[in-house]
Amino acid sequence: MLTITQALHDQIVAHSRADHPDEACGVVAGPAGTGRPERFIPMLNAARSPTFYEFDSGDLLKLYREMDDRDEEPVIIYHSHTATEAYPSRTDVTYANEPGAHYVLVSTADTDGAGPFQFRSYRIGDGEITEEDVQVVEAY
Repeated sequence: MLTITQALHDQIVAHSRADHPDEACGVVAGPAGTGRPERFIPMLNAARSPTFYEFDSGDLLKLYREMDDRDEEPVIIYHSHTATEAYPSRTDVTYANEPGAHYVLVSTADTDGAGPFQFRSYRIGDGEITEEDVQVVEAY
């Protein structure tokens, strides 16, 4: 289960909406070994595409060095889908290389009639996709 604060949830959704019609992407880092998402880090989609996201390699290297210096790890890796449901694509699964991370997808398309976005979380490892519950809390 992913437990996330309302503030972080809202920041991820706001970033996804702001970058629409392109896919948004980013990371939420947390203290190493805790699994607790704390620091919101929006990233630039280097692909600038409505159907694909890509972290800029230089920005990503800088981020990982910064997290290492702060004794953090990527707890959440998120991106948006602009025209499809919030479910990992084959490309998403191929690029999922953090087995301990929660992969959050936000759909900015109303694909299920339930409103303007979906916020869903998955674990992705060895090509397997497992959806998990998301608990939104006011504070940890």
